[in-house]
Amino acid sequence: MSSSTVKADGAGELPTPSAGTGTPRKSVTGTKLRVAVLFLLPALLLLGALVVYPIGYSVWRSLYDADGSGFVGLDNYIDIFTTDSTLTAVRNTAIWVAVAPALVTVLGLIFAVLTERVRWGTAFKLIVFMPMAISMLAAGIIFRLVYEQDPDQGVANAIVTSVHDAFVDSSVYPKARPNAQVSDLKASGGGSFTSTGTVQAGSPALLPLVGIAPNKLPGSPEDAKAATGEGITGTVWLDFKLGGGGEKGAVDAGEKALKGVKVEAVKDGEVVASATSGADGTFTLPEAADGAQLRLPGSNFSAPYNGIDWLGPTLVTPAIIGSYVWMWAGFAMVLIAAGLAGVDRNLLEAARVDGANEWQVFRRVTVPLLAPVLIVVLVTLMINVMKIFDLIYIIAPQPSQDDANVLALQLFQSSFGGGGNYGVGSAIGIILLLLVLPMMYVNLRRLRKERQR
Repeated sequence: MSSSTVKADGAGELPTPSAGTGTPRKSVTGTKLRVAVLFLLPALLLLGALVVYPIGYSVWRSLYDADGSGFVGLDNYIDIFTTDSTLTAVRNTAIWVAVAPALVTVLGLIFAVLTERVRWGTAFKLIVFMPMAISMLAAGIIFRLVYEQDPDQGVANAIVTSVHDAFVDSSVYPKARPNAQVSDLKASGGGSFTSTGTVQAGSPALLPLVGIAPNKLPGSPEDAKAATGEGITGTVWLDFKLGGGGEKGAVDAGEKALKGVKVEAVKDGEVVASATSGADGTFTLPEAADGAQLRLPGSNFSAPYNGIDWLGPTLVTPAIIGSYVWMWAGFAMVLIAAGLAGVDRNLLEAARVDGANEWQVFRRVTVPLLAPVLIVVLVTLMINVMKIFDLIYIIAPQPSQDDANVLALQLFQSSFGGGGNYGVGSAIGIILLLLVLPMMYVNLRRLRKERQR
């Protein structure tokens, strides 16, 4: 019997591996090497045409000038780190890589752990994961509307202004001003107006204002009424009515009262009394105001609070990162929840029996056991934010788009967005590739270790 065969219960001879027999090498499935290569050839051709060739061409193109006619060496790479716009893109990309993946991973971990303890956890996971079903373009349009400056259109500022106005009184008549032709109210700094004369008991003060259309007054204003009585009184009203007519500086029929205007009595620069006009525009001051000047403070006329400039130069990047977190928190939650389902519950119970509280169990048992999954999620998201483009291009308005710039957007602008410099664009593409390679290596290494277990 040949050394390359063995007996198997006397039922015949089975072939065994033997060096130098000259038999073709086969895989574990019994497929010959040349057959495997034949089947892989179409995929290899596509890989070469769609991945290898573009990378090689980009490397070559990055060494030439804008139109590709002159060799410039590494000048394009030097320009990236010396031009203000590309330096801003590099800085913002670093912020994205450092902040966005960490936020998404932490939120995903929190959601995955907490949803295990509630009955409606599945429904919650579905709601959190739903944003993944829409495209980046659709998410960008949604958050462009969310971050609109006008509180009547932007949800974010509608919430902010509602909370602000609940604690801070807002101006009712931001565009109102005294009628300079007939009123002795003069600007006195800080948006306030102070009378040049003094108020006397029994002589009602007239404080006519203009600058607002009668049909633009808030609510349902009443007709103004001339103040009467022996005390220190007066009237604040809109000295104008639709259709015109009437006497300037006098309370005429049909002219509207200005309700809620604060009036202060000032003596020697000190406020000695104050009052607020009623629904008919009249007000009454105590006797201490006799002989004082009347002042309408600037709070009556200050511009209304319009919320936060979310898409301004300062907050545009954090605002867009917020939209990214909204989209990808569900992705992190689902992957971490899958890893959490494989955690041995006996280890958690053992920690509780040993006296650990829930925070200690989470920090010292759950998180270490989930470390491999957390690393995969974090690295995957870091690779993803390297090529973030859609959200920034859609959400950031043109005046602040340069402040929100990232490398992927700069690549587009340099090559196709009017720059026409394919050399710099190719150089940015190669830099992005070099930045992504270490993260890909970490992921591949992690997958190999998992396969060997």
